[in-house]
Amino acid sequence: MSDNDLLSNTLMEWLGIEFLVATKDLVTARMPVDHRTKQPQGMLHGGASLALAETVASFGSYLNIDMNEYVAFGLEINGNHIRPAKSGFVTAAATPIHRGRTTHVWDVRITDEAGHLVNISRCTVAIVKR
Repeated sequence: MSDNDLLSNTLMEWLGIEFLVATKDLVTARMPVDHRTKQPQGMLHGGASLALAETVASFGSYLNIDMNEYVAFGLEINGNHIRPAKSGFVTAAATPIHRGRTTHVWDVRITDEAGHLVNISRCTVAIVKR
């Protein structure tokens, strides 16, 4: 099963998110800026940006734990919307800031196709014993 197969029948599939790179130290994914992810004014919805950010951060934690023993899920996220995106794709890149026993903290930067910073987020992921 590929990493993208995990997105089937989820919010991530609906938003058109697809993983590009998935390692313990870097997770990237892209998402279209289209009718599914825009706000009524025609720009990328901030909630869609945060859904993308939490997706890459949570998946990064998933890659860093024993999923037979632990489960990872978003605990807290904050984001600053730097500039609007109106079309094309945005790409999120998540890198770990902290990988502890019970929490992971990820830095997530979302850019547009020209490489401009659209959003910067920090996501804390809880690591809980099953």
